[in-house]
Amino acid sequence: MSTENQPSEGSAPGEGGVATEVGERPTAARTNRPGQPTAGPGRFMAAGAPAEKALDFMGSMRRLLRLLQPQRAALAGVLVLGALSVAMTVVGPKVLAQATDLIFAGVISKGLPPGATKEGVIAGLRAQGNSTLADLYTRVDLMPGQGIDFGAVGQILMIVLALYVVASFFGLVQARLTTRLVQNAVYQLRRDVEEKFARLPLRYFDRQPRGEVLSRVTNDIDNLAQSLQQTLSQIVTSLLTVVGVLVMMFLISPLLAVIALLTVPASVFVAAKVGKRAQPQFIKQWSTTGRLNAHIEEMYTGHSLVKVFGRRAEAEQVFKEHNDTLYTASFRAQFISGTIQPAMMFIGNLNYVLVAVIGALRVASGSLSLGDVQAFIQYSRQFSQPVTQIASMANLLQSGVASAERVFALLDAEEQEPEPAEPARPDPVRGRVEFHDVSFRYLKDTPLIDDLSLTVEPGQTVAIVGPTGAGKTTLVNLLMRFYEIDGGRITLDGVDIAKMDREELRDKTGMVLQDAWLFGGTIAENIAYGADDVTHEQIVEAAKATHVDRFVRTLPEGYDTVIDDEGGTVSAGEKQLITVARAFLAKPVILILDEATSSVDTRTEVLIQRAMNTLRAGRTSFVIAHRLSTIRDADVILVMESGHIVEQGDHETLLHSGGAYSRLYAAQFAEAMAETD
Repeated sequence: MSTENQPSEGSAPGEGGVATEVGERPTAARTNRPGQPTAGPGRFMAAGAPAEKALDFMGSMRRLLRLLQPQRAALAGVLVLGALSVAMTVVGPKVLAQATDLIFAGVISKGLPPGATKEGVIAGLRAQGNSTLADLYTRVDLMPGQGIDFGAVGQILMIVLALYVVASFFGLVQARLTTRLVQNAVYQLRRDVEEKFARLPLRYFDRQPRGEVLSRVTNDIDNLAQSLQQTLSQIVTSLLTVVGVLVMMFLISPLLAVIALLTVPASVFVAAKVGKRAQPQFIKQWSTTGRLNAHIEEMYTGHSLVKVFGRRAEAEQVFKEHNDTLYTASFRAQFISGTIQPAMMFIGNLNYVLVAVIGALRVASGSLSLGDVQAFIQYSRQFSQPVTQIASMANLLQSGVASAERVFALLDAEEQEPEPAEPARPDPVRGRVEFHDVSFRYLKDTPLIDDLSLTVEPGQTVAIVGPTGAGKTTLVNLLMRFYEIDGGRITLDGVDIAKMDREELRDKTGMVLQDAWLFGGTIAENIAYGADDVTHEQIVEAAKATHVDRFVRTLPEGYDTVIDDEGGTVSAGEKQLITVARAFLAKPVILILDEATSSVDTRTEVLIQRAMNTLRAGRTSFVIAHRLSTIRDADVILVMESGHIVEQGDHETLLHSGGAYSRLYAAQFAEAMAETD
């Protein structure tokens, strides 16, 4: 099948353009959700969206974590490596406390008379009334007359160094594994989104500005990947550190551990309150980013029209309003969320002061050694640090969840009806098309086509004419199953197309639209786009039949000339010729021409018309056109008004009937006929 862009009358889908046929496809301009930008380069998006509702944060988080389920082995590896790294890091201060005790004992022991015993020194101090110092010495391993045992201290320091080196190695491997895990998850998410696009009905893209969709696929997924990358490993490490440190603190001193835990409720309360205020701002930040992207994309696509109609100032004003809204939302989100870390640091400092003071009193009373208190202070820092880190990552986490919610909304969008398990196939395919009492409407309350019946015999050329909004393009859209009918049925050679596979149905159909679509590649590649396994000779043959060859041979690179995705290196008429050649090469059973010659001059139109006569031979053809040269030779001309066929017949019969076609001819084609004749 050769399909030149998605079908529309007057605008391409997803560009946000307002359809030129009222009632044809509803665009974002008419079906906006609250706060959705108004579409079209000439109808700027409404600035200043209403405040966004908060996400189901925990529900979205659970769904986000489910993305990692297929990689359970890697996730288990992250947890194991994190646990090993944290275990060695947590043990470090306890081992280091032994070195502190050795140094402290050595300093005190050096000042004591050699030969004295620990018990004697303590008894002497109590006899002198110095009970406090005596209590302190009870926790010290005194060796009177000896100094610091630097050999033992060195061994302990080497053990601590080895622990930290191995912990760092495990942390490095964990970070690499986390990177692989996250990137694989995001890779799969992008694939899911791409596959979702294939299952979405055209209605979805009618209601979404292109920039908004692109923002979800690019900006939001990139932000989600960055958030997961920066938070997943850190959160795992931080949570394990909290657990490990808490265990060590209770082993050293349950009293000090309870005191350290007193600040946890305050930390949780602060993080929860601030996070609740920041989350709506993150949602607004990313939704506004989508609207801003949609506006920029529309203004870029319609740049020429914006300048021609002098709307640059208005476009800049709308951009400024969206940009200001984005700035405000981003500033508030980052500022509010950024207050978590200093608040947590303040609470952590209070915890440090409490532990230091009470720990000193415990050392003085002989309940703890100096090394234990030093280790406990380290643990209190290690305990508050991961809590602070988790809180400081709240902005990344909230931002990532806000983006995830937008991507999930796309993935949850209503899909088109699934393909039948056992699709029907017409045999043979001759091209007989029948509409049986077909009804369809884009909006539930706005009827468009009601009880339309039509029979087109194989090989017939059917021209469809009518005023704007009559339903001409809708008719062929329904035949292609771009939309599903609300009532009745459409058959191809007696087989209901609803029971056929969409891809197989469209493979039998060639389509040339008013808005020619070319992709970045050579001219030969663009012509061959609608067919499989074609040779260069077949491409040239199709080009000659459609008069593409005559201008291609004037180009320096010929068929290897590279054109960009906008076709800027060829004229509008030449673009249209290439798309006609594409349909010619596909050799479809059914041919649909929707204003296919509207962008070419009179001489080129004659050439295309000759090619079309060859192309239509033996094929069922539907031609939507206003130019008389395109429709006067059709086997049947259908005149549509308000979704109904009001007249049908050949050109001469309808012209002399004095009905709707005659009036349309007099209004639109009389002058053109005079020029042609």
